[in-house]
Amino acid sequence: MVEDEMREGEVQLACDPAEMTPNAGLVFIGRVRTPWANRDDCPKNLRRARERAAGMSGARFVLEIDAPYRAGLGGLEAGAAVIVLYWMHQARRDLIVPAPHHAAGVRGTFALRSPVRPNPVALAAVRVLAIDRQAGTIEIDAIDCADGTPLIDLKPWLESIDVPPGA
Repeated sequence: MVEDEMREGEVQLACDPAEMTPNAGLVFIGRVRTPWANRDDCPKNLRRARERAAGMSGARFVLEIDAPYRAGLGGLEAGAAVIVLYWMHQARRDLIVPAPHHAAGVRGTFALRSPVRPNPVALAAVRVLAIDRQAGTIEIDAIDCADGTPLIDLKPWLESIDVPPGA
């Protein structure tokens, strides 16, 4: 399928958000290293990424933190659960009502976890396997993005805060 091809029922924004003047500045703090060379190789979610990683001998998932931000790794330890925010730079940004491959019909972007959205920010709750603060590398259990995906932020995952009431 051609990337810009529209499926039945999809709604495209009048203007691609990638071409608009931004409301806020955003800096990437590093990049994500995965065994997947491009978007087509990637699993569609974190559960599938973990399943595929389990069957891949020697597969590594590493967050590379750029030098200016490495001091921010203080206090982060192996075994910690963290939320990784990353920029799905290969995703379309102009569909507000996509027709997902995994479901019948169309849905609003904000009802999906798809990277196809005005701001292609993705998140993953992962486990830190190893950390080298000096080198700025954090090995994690898995992630569902292409190699070289820009990294936006890391936050600790805290059960007392991050589990919705009644979950």
